[in-house]
Amino acid sequence: MIDQKTYFTPKQIVEELDKYIIGQKDAKRNVAIALRNRWRRMNVKTDMQGEIVPNNILMIGATGVGKTEIARRLAKIANAPFTKVEASKFTEVGYVGRDVESMVRDLVEQSVNLVKEEKKEEVKMKAEQIVEDIILDALIPPLKSNGFSQKNPASTSTPTGELPQTEQELNEKTRERFREKIRSGEMEDRKIEINVQKPANAGVGMIGGGMMDESSMINLQEMISGMMPKKNKKRKVTIGEARKILMEEESSKLIDMDEVKDLAIKKAENTGIIFIDEIDKIAGGASKKGGGGPDVSREGVQRDLLPVVEGSTVNTKYGIMRTDHVLFIAAGAFHIAKPSDLIPELQGRFPIRVELDNLTKEDFYHILKEPRNALTKQYEALLASEDVELSFQADALEEIAETAFHINTEVENIGARRLHTVMSQLLNEFLFDVPDKIGPNAKIVVTREMVKEKLSGLVKNKDLSEYIL
Repeated sequence: MIDQKTYFTPKQIVEELDKYIIGQKDAKRNVAIALRNRWRRMNVKTDMQGEIVPNNILMIGATGVGKTEIARRLAKIANAPFTKVEASKFTEVGYVGRDVESMVRDLVEQSVNLVKEEKKEEVKMKAEQIVEDIILDALIPPLKSNGFSQKNPASTSTPTGELPQTEQELNEKTRERFREKIRSGEMEDRKIEINVQKPANAGVGMIGGGMMDESSMINLQEMISGMMPKKNKKRKVTIGEARKILMEEESSKLIDMDEVKDLAIKKAENTGIIFIDEIDKIAGGASKKGGGGPDVSREGVQRDLLPVVEGSTVNTKYGIMRTDHVLFIAAGAFHIAKPSDLIPELQGRFPIRVELDNLTKEDFYHILKEPRNALTKQYEALLASEDVELSFQADALEEIAETAFHINTEVENIGARRLHTVMSQLLNEFLFDVPDKIGPNAKIVVTREMVKEKLSGLVKNKDLSEYIL
């Protein structure tokens, strides 16, 4: 499941993260080590393998500095199941709300989806052949052989002495011609009628009346759905749409779901990553000092989190899962509370602490210019879809970065998210005028003067912002 070929070295992991996240070297190094340690553990040959526990990480930093993005990109690099939860959404046992074990169930769900996609790739060729036959049968139904060959009355012996063709042979030749057309994509827009499995609706949404938790309700609905007979309904769709619908159905039929469940549980147990955001909102210091968020026994939520992070057994609809080797990454701004306000047992379960730096003007400039998903590249792609070329001069990017940094300093520091505000204000007029006033093949060049002119109002009105609802 985990091998040398697909696993990156710590240096390679940091290089991959650098493509999307600017700065935060310490955080990147620590998550890279944590990820590589998983491969090392899986390759330990002795009984020590079961004893090695992951070094969970606590990220401390203001909003918008890249905490969530680091965790999410890390999971993509490792092709690992990943789930993000907010600690403030959980409630102590006994209250109505989400229980902490729901994050483990979410992780297993993600793992099942990943394994299903892998298995679908394995059976893709076979499923494509079956789907092709179904589409062909809908276009030219095959003739059923009645035990003897019937000559086609329209065909007679030819001068070359060829034998007359049977209806069966004519049908086969026609089917082969149409098969070639289907493969070449000539008939994608032609409509056909196909049978589609209609999901059985259990209709038990109100059972329990609040007495059952979310997972029990889903399990009950799925159990009743499984007992009810599957119904087929006819749909008239284009061949292109039919291929998508039928590929999903036929791939699912070819996959052994029991094997998928077993592999998914193993994958979640050994490579799963759970990101717990806003952990500072359940710290004791937050409530003592008037912190925001629901005050549903914060310490109680921490004590509920503790066994899951320590390593416990959680019952999911796909089977029992152990959380001993799941990597937990917690994050919080810790403006009001401090990491020491968490209960000591929970602090001990996050031994690696990383402080993320606040973003500087230079960071903003690099964020606009370098990442593969940079905002500038996103807006360029949006306008390119209407054949309008957008470009930014280097000094314009410097001005945007300086404006975003200035607003963060004066109003509220929301990190890199401030760039969305600034870029939206800067480009809204162009986005509105395309394509009515600004037609195709136009070129828009953003200069420093243009940035100053468009964003002057944003900087002037900052003092009023705290009074505006």
